[in-house]
Amino acid sequence: MTTAPNLMSESKRLAAQKALDYLEDDMIVGVGTGSTVAYFIDALAAWKHRIRGAVSSSEQSSARLKANGIEVLDLNVSGPLLLYVDGADECDPHKRLIKGGGGALTREKIIAQASERFVCIIDASKQVPILGNFPLPVEVIPMARSLVARAILAATGGQPVWREGVVTDNGNWILDIHNLRIVDPVKLETELNQIPGVVSVGLFARRPADIVIVGGEPVRVL
Repeated sequence: MTTAPNLMSESKRLAAQKALDYLEDDMIVGVGTGSTVAYFIDALAAWKHRIRGAVSSSEQSSARLKANGIEVLDLNVSGPLLLYVDGADECDPHKRLIKGGGGALTREKIIAQASERFVCIIDASKQVPILGNFPLPVEVIPMARSLVARAILAATGGQPVWREGVVTDNGNWILDIHNLRIVDPVKLETELNQIPGVVSVGLFARRPADIVIVGGEPVRVL
């Protein structure tokens, strides 16, 4: 009998496989971070002689890309991208996302902004009517951790929790904001970005996904 974890893994694999449909010969692909993206990177290996390379959002993804024989390029060299493929921790009906569970939210947001098309690959468990059940990650300058936490508590009522022991690839820390119900993601993203010491917010609302692929039988494209 197939277990629930195996079903989830298969859903992620199917979503990742479907994302290959958006590849084009000779393109540079933006690649995100996370368990679903890991399936995409492995599937991307079949394209390694047809694409020019990839721009990666994390050291973890860079290592996996290189292990699959895919060249990792700097965004400053590649310039604007045609395609970015990444996962999400939550996705609402408007394709707005919470991301950053893996700690790569800042680089993910940069690559998403640099890309013409953002394809998000998820399993069905990530679909929610309103964002906020998954704690919202906020990357902060280390010296500003307490300052930012107090400001977020005052502004939102959400409970900031320091993700102790985690240092991002940019050398920063992460606060996870619990107990939020995000009815206006664009407004909240804009407001949190104004707090001194905030590097990036894991809300992808001002620049949401263009296409969401939900793995399963059958795969659904939103």
